[in-house]
Amino acid sequence: MKLVSMLAMAAAMTLATSTPANAQDDGIPGPEQDPFIWLEEARSDKAMEWVKAENERTLGMLTKDPRFAQLKAEALAIFDSQDRIPFVSFRPDGLYNFWQDKQNPKGLLRRTTIESYSTEHPEWETVLDIDALAAAEGKEWVYKGSSCLPPDMNLCMIALSDGGEDATILREFDTATKTWVEDGFTLANKSQGGVSWLDKDTLLVGRDFGEGTLTESEYPFTTRLWKRGTDIVNAEEIYRGEPTDVSAGVYLLRDSEDVIHGRIAYRSVSFHDSEYYVEKDGKWLKLEIPSKASPYGIVDGHMLYSTDVDWTVDGQTFPADSIVAMDLNEWKSDPNGAAKTLVWAPGDRQTKSGGANTASSLYIGLLDNVVGKVLKIDFEDGKWVQQQVALPDNATVGIAASSDKTEQIMYTVSGFLQPTTLYYTDGSAAPAVLKTSPSYFDPEGMSVEQFEATSKDGTKIPYFLVKPAGMKMDGTTPTLMYGYGGYQISMLPSYLGATGKLWLENGGAYVLTNLRGGGEFGPKWHQTAMRENKQRTWDDFQAVGDDLVARKITSPEHLGIQGGSQGGLLVGTALTQRPDLFNAAIVAIPLFDMLRFHLIGRGASWTGEYGDPRNPEERAWIEPYSPYQRIVEGVDYPTPFLWASTADDRTHPAHARKGAAKLKALGQPYYYYEETTGGHSGGVDNEQRAQLQALQFVYLLQQLKD
Repeated sequence: MKLVSMLAMAAAMTLATSTPANAQDDGIPGPEQDPFIWLEEARSDKAMEWVKAENERTLGMLTKDPRFAQLKAEALAIFDSQDRIPFVSFRPDGLYNFWQDKQNPKGLLRRTTIESYSTEHPEWETVLDIDALAAAEGKEWVYKGSSCLPPDMNLCMIALSDGGEDATILREFDTATKTWVEDGFTLANKSQGGVSWLDKDTLLVGRDFGEGTLTESEYPFTTRLWKRGTDIVNAEEIYRGEPTDVSAGVYLLRDSEDVIHGRIAYRSVSFHDSEYYVEKDGKWLKLEIPSKASPYGIVDGHMLYSTDVDWTVDGQTFPADSIVAMDLNEWKSDPNGAAKTLVWAPGDRQTKSGGANTASSLYIGLLDNVVGKVLKIDFEDGKWVQQQVALPDNATVGIAASSDKTEQIMYTVSGFLQPTTLYYTDGSAAPAVLKTSPSYFDPEGMSVEQFEATSKDGTKIPYFLVKPAGMKMDGTTPTLMYGYGGYQISMLPSYLGATGKLWLENGGAYVLTNLRGGGEFGPKWHQTAMRENKQRTWDDFQAVGDDLVARKITSPEHLGIQGGSQGGLLVGTALTQRPDLFNAAIVAIPLFDMLRFHLIGRGASWTGEYGDPRNPEERAWIEPYSPYQRIVEGVDYPTPFLWASTADDRTHPAHARKGAAKLKALGQPYYYYEETTGGHSGGVDNEQRAQLQALQFVYLLQQLKD
């Protein structure tokens, strides 16, 4: 009998809604050096008055453009489309989907059967209506997912955010009766962290339990065992990390039959480095693995690890990005002494990109020179056997959903100009098309090419160019260049949807960059451009811009750039380091003040990516590129469009606010807009999404085409 359990561990880039404003004695700017620190108070009356005035100014300027109404209507039609693919997850009682549209702006949690889902018009049963809940309780509830009790998955802790913050409350809900559990588990105080079900009457809980339970990054670092009917205040603490950790906690190691094989504790000692422990004989035993390696799950009686660095152990070296296996029983007996074998290792310019499991197989998403593939891996006759899943070539391929109780699995296949197609198999045959997203723009005459730019140190940086119909290589094409370049996150071709309709159809070209710092070519592609080498990411992006100009794809007058979060920092560095190269810049939900980012709530968690500005040596890496500090008098900057969300407790709106305020003080032109709800993940309704899209594309057309 095969056993599979994939463990998903992700750290969030999260910032709080307020921050101290005291002057520092460690070289960090305080109020005397920074007159806009007051904008770090997310919801103060003074800050919100400033936001209101800026929003009115930007809306007054951009909504008057005669193209605005049409662009907004086109975007809204796409977002409200009833024939877009309703992506699902597998549960024992059906396929679950979360759906938002014009009638349900906050969304419906609903379910159907695979038989109904396979039809053109599935019949859906509403499980939880978030709009109705928000109206009844007078809250701006945003659904943030759930944690459900195996094997039936009926008892669920539902996560809700008021306005879109990452911080949530948790309430127990019964999906069988579609009601809140009377006197059920409830965590009413918003917090980061979550829960795991040990059994129907017991939860493992990692939350803000009050003084002394949050790290310097303001994440939980303790875990408690909470029994039904008792007060969480009295719950037994079973694990405690250190206040200096990014976060720490405990999770359960389950197989596909829902057998619990152990408890694993972790300490995220930095954003990219962790220590792991397994509970053995009533004590926490530290796992002897690299700090950039982690438990990966259980398959076919084997415990799996994944490593992001070369790992030499027992006379053998497992390369970075590989998966390593140990016999499960041997591992449980001796976690550090169990013999290790290779399951999978990447080839040249390959990296794994996500994973999933069915009842009998492990699946790995694979990027091969930024082209998607999926591998099916099984343990047969004493060895690991892999085969490529039969899916279209030269496309972005992903695993959309899988069931660990059956062989059911779904895949997505898409491209810049190709609407997403959903493939499905129950294991009895090759994957077949189940659903196809409609076309939202006319691709006739458009094409896609891949080029390489040469960065400052000679490294070749690939990028994709999506050409509009009739494009001439004479430097006159309005071009939007997008980038991210951080946290080992890959930027992959995907259907452009609204961008295709609002930008490509209006004659604009689109460029997607694959910068160092991302994950397109594995962990080393990321690790070579972080901390003291972070400038390499900025150099890569600017090199692509120079290459676009050199090839006469566009010119500085017609070149715009866009990025969000870490990508907002990327755009900020480009804006301030090479103002001559660009004529528009969308700086979305950005990091911007890199000398105070560690003070703004949970920003301290990101020092693993950038360095710590409190350390003079590391501040010397950061200060030369920090966009906020690089905005100076006497430089003619491109007019940027900065936007943020008041409810964003990940990349706090202070970054974008302060950037706009400093530009204003220097008499530089700019646009600023702030959503008052939504948060970092964009939990706004479709009307708000459409408005923001229209504002940005009107801005781009004005800056790059008119």
